[in-house]
Amino acid sequence: MVKTVANPGGLPKEVFDGLQAQLAANRSQFYRDLPEGPFYGFNRPGVKTSEAIIQNWWRQGMMGGAKALYDGIVAFSQTDFTDDLKKITVPVLVMHGDDDQIVPYADAGPFVGKPAEERDAEDLQGLPAWHADHAGRHDQCRPARLAFLKA
Repeated sequence: MVKTVANPGGLPKEVFDGLQAQLAANRSQFYRDLPEGPFYGFNRPGVKTSEAIIQNWWRQGMMGGAKALYDGIVAFSQTDFTDDLKKITVPVLVMHGDDDQIVPYADAGPFVGKPAEERDAEDLQGLPAWHADHAGRHDQCRPARLAFLKA
């Protein structure tokens, strides 16, 4: 996710430093703000929020170890899985929403697609996808791209 020579479309490291600063300053508020906004897309016009989903996400964030969660931002933003993806030798279905505000498809999808293209991947657009805890919430479905990685 972070901008590097190998990932010129990534976000500046300062963005992730800012997330760590928010987490360190007020972990409780951090785990309230993220699900209220971009994580579930509740910040989109006309989208109905779910207080239960937001509270459950907050609960899960507060149960984790503060240091592990802080360090997890570095792992999430700076780990390059490109070589790992190239080692996949069995068919895998990769689903990634076009409206993902946390890991935008434009920034991550092509990295999955490059090794996939070498193995006759199919890119299927316009299929609905949502987080598992949105079950039955078709009002908030967003388009997804699917890539079927063939061995």
